[in-house]
Amino acid sequence: MAWELLLWIVSFVIVIALIAVDAYQLICLSDLECDYINPYDSSSRVNAVVVPEFIVQGFLSSLFLMTWQLIPFIIMAPITYYHVQMFWKKKHLLDVTEIFRQIEGQKKYRMVKLAFYFTMFILVIYRLVVCAVTLIIDEDDSPLVSGVY
Repeated sequence: MAWELLLWIVSFVIVIALIAVDAYQLICLSDLECDYINPYDSSSRVNAVVVPEFIVQGFLSSLFLMTWQLIPFIIMAPITYYHVQMFWKKKHLLDVTEIFRQIEGQKKYRMVKLAFYFTMFILVIYRLVVCAVTLIIDEDDSPLVSGVY
C-alpha cells in the first residue's frame, strides 16, 4: 500500500509540472499576441518545452499502465496517442514563419490540454487522499500498533 501512495505522490508532482509547462506555453503565446516578445523568441521558448512535456506525459501514462491504474491510464491514453501522432508527423513544433496564423488554434489546443491536466490534477489529488487515509486507517487497525496479537 505504501507503493501506491508513492505512485500518487509522484503523479501529483508530475501533473503539477505538466500544468506549469502548459501554462508557460500559454503565457508565451499570449505575450506574442500582445506583441511583448517577437515570434522567434516565442516559438523557441514553446518549442524548448514541447518534447520534454511529451516525454513526461508519456511516462506518467505508462506509469499508470504498469501499476494497473486503468482509469487514469484510459483518461491519459487519448492525449498520449495524440502527442505521439503529432511527434511522428513532425507537427509538434511551432514554425516561426507560420506562428501568427496558428496562434488562435495553438492557444485553444493548449487551453484544452490545460483543462485536461486540471481534471487529472483533481483525480490525482482524490486518489492521493484516499490512499493516504486508507494507509493511516490500516495502520491503526494493525495488531502490533494496538498491542493485541
